[in-house]
Amino acid sequence: MNNKEVRRLLLIGNLSIFMIGLGFAVRTAISGSLQTDIYSVLDLANSAGRVGQALGYTFLGFAFTLLFGSALVDWVGAKKMLLFSATSYLLGSLAILVASIIPVTPFVDTLVVAGLMLTGLGWGAVEAASNPMVASLDPENKVHRLNVLHAWWPAGIVVGGLAGLLFTKLGIAWQFNLVLLVIPSLVMAFLVLKTDFPQTERVVKGVSYGEMFAELVKQPMFYVFWACMWLTATAELAPGSWVEITLTHIIGMSGIVILVYVSMLMFVMRHFAGALAHKFSAVGVLWVGSLLAAVGLYLLSIANSPVTAFAAATIWAIGVCYLWPTMLACVSERFPRGGALLMGLMGFGGGMAIWFALPQMGAIFDQAKLELAGGEVQFAALTGDALAQVLRAASVESFQAVAVVPLILLPVFGAIWLWDRRKKNA
Repeated sequence: MNNKEVRRLLLIGNLSIFMIGLGFAVRTAISGSLQTDIYSVLDLANSAGRVGQALGYTFLGFAFTLLFGSALVDWVGAKKMLLFSATSYLLGSLAILVASIIPVTPFVDTLVVAGLMLTGLGWGAVEAASNPMVASLDPENKVHRLNVLHAWWPAGIVVGGLAGLLFTKLGIAWQFNLVLLVIPSLVMAFLVLKTDFPQTERVVKGVSYGEMFAELVKQPMFYVFWACMWLTATAELAPGSWVEITLTHIIGMSGIVILVYVSMLMFVMRHFAGALAHKFSAVGVLWVGSLLAAVGLYLLSIANSPVTAFAAATIWAIGVCYLWPTMLACVSERFPRGGALLMGLMGFGGGMAIWFALPQMGAIFDQAKLELAGGEVQFAALTGDALAQVLRAASVESFQAVAVVPLILLPVFGAIWLWDRRKKNA
């Protein structure tokens, strides 16, 4: 494969990750509008939980596409997987758009969930195809390559977040955020149709399907990383999905601004992952990241101004920046015979984690707001400063609950880090 072909494949990989990052920003930007325009009409007392549950279906679709797509990508082919992704994003955006312009009934909830599920399926197809493809293009530098690939996730968030802020500033309907997703979907479909895709590393090395699945039995250490993926994903993606609903109340400014800022930092920092992994080791990077993520999340929950929020967000961004791609790289480096299957199962675990976490954050928020108000009737009657104080306190509780998650990872990554150092020095 010549350099031109490699560059085109890397471009497609970057664009696919950019598209799903853009989708993440769009979902975050419209979450408040979904709550206000749809779920508060359907169920005022549980509106945050309902929108959290709806957003969670995105991650459910993502998880199950990875579960099956990662095992089948060598058979189906990366081209078909990426075309499926582009189609899913188009149809998913259309479903939510229709739901937003028809009268609010339980059917609208069904349309929203279907649309979010479709975008989740498209997201999973991107991860199932692009991760093993890029890992195969440069098998000696997986930490660096996968982090650079996933730098385009926050790049998509920056573009989507800024567009959402601009639409709000200009008074443009929030539905235009959904239209924004159409552009990269069409461009990616065009590029994919005109490109030939290489075989994955597992196929090139002559490892059979049977041998790939046998790694699930031969490598018990994989399950340690798989369990950790549930927690690293929760620390990164659950707060990112929740900032518009919660940080808006905590600091009095749009949470999207924080998300855009964090994403800009992550885009830059992920380009330096290879050097950091060389200095600390990949697991060392994960340990430091988990510590900073916990500190940053807690500080975000108690921030009381834009200045303190930006300071806390900086710590959180540095912490979570390398978690997802470095987890994938660790598994691919340690268990290369597991191929796309093990990388896909990691993504499946991450997606399932958020499917559970987002409704829980919403439930904590709803329970807190009703308790602080004195009941559902009293909450419905709140206005002005009284309502703002209740929503701020409820937001703090929902954020602090997830700040504990990365702390659980510290002893696990610490033990693996020390074990690796002992083996290296033995």
